[in-house]
Amino acid sequence: MLDALAIPAAFLPLVIFGLRIADMTLDTLRVLFVIRGRKALAWALGFAQSAIWVVAISSVLVHMDNVWNVVGYAAGFATGTVVGMMIEEQLAIGHGHVRIISPHRGSALAEAIRASGYAVTELAGRGKDGTVAVLTCSVRRRDITRITRQVHAIDPDAFVTIEDVRPLHRGYWGA
Repeated sequence: MLDALAIPAAFLPLVIFGLRIADMTLDTLRVLFVIRGRKALAWALGFAQSAIWVVAISSVLVHMDNVWNVVGYAAGFATGTVVGMMIEEQLAIGHGHVRIISPHRGSALAEAIRASGYAVTELAGRGKDGTVAVLTCSVRRRDITRITRQVHAIDPDAFVTIEDVRPLHRGYWGA
């Protein structure tokens, strides 16, 4: 197919590299949307990704005499994966569950997070050195950075974990 465009052999590795970046970026995003249950978007990305892949791999296989085509293919694969991850981080689609374990400032953290418009559940826990507050909060992924900054400003010793979640029933999500 790329032969029909009369691409000079010296530029073909760069074209293959670009195709693989596009292909793998779409593939990485597609997988993330599959995990989040976004069927239509996953389908569209999969369609585009597979069409680009066919063009890229056929260009490599037809021109196996040039090792740079293989290098462009492999480098595009690796680069596209990272680019896809960076784009997904910027989109921050979905929800996250934030768990905060605070040995000293649990009540202050809960009040501050609630004042910011988020729902927080407080639990008492027992850690190695005694009683701790365990706070849980489910929020949009784009809000996680705001909450974690707030937590560390109030209690630098707090232990924070974050998990991706798919809400089954929507309750109070806040902010």
